[in-house]
Amino acid sequence: MNFRALLVLPLLLAVACTPRRIPGTELADTDDTRAILAIMERYRTGLEARDAKAIQSLVSEDFKEDGGTENPEDDLTYANLPEHLSNLFEKVDRPKVELSVRKVDIEEDAATAIYFWNASWRMPSLTSRPQSDSELEQMHLKKVKGEWKIVSGI
Repeated sequence: MNFRALLVLPLLLAVACTPRRIPGTELADTDDTRAILAIMERYRTGLEARDAKAIQSLVSEDFKEDGGTENPEDDLTYANLPEHLSNLFEKVDRPKVELSVRKVDIEEDAATAIYFWNASWRMPSLTSRPQSDSELEQMHLKKVKGEWKIVSGI
């Protein structure tokens, strides 16, 4: 074995042991990661379609959002989510949503996805100007009967 082969061998071993990544991301290419990304894409398309039923199908019966406040009256749950979304979607025209998933951590049947969202929409009853917002968010999911469901973070 020559000296050059001795230098290349450890490099080849290191590359062979590197985990596969989903193309264009730093996310591990696993069945669970791909399933979570698919759920998030269905969430995004549900928002753009203003489809409360589609979004409801993605959330766990344990779903809960506190609305960013300590007031329990504005909390969202599995039970009141469809009505809340339907009311919101009646006021919103042409929503456009971009999601960029930055990180997915999976531990057995629970997962956290860190994502950046950028949204724009119109609310004709409020103003003639387009509205927009963007933020770094965290979505929590859990596996229910072998399928990933959203627990919070929408």
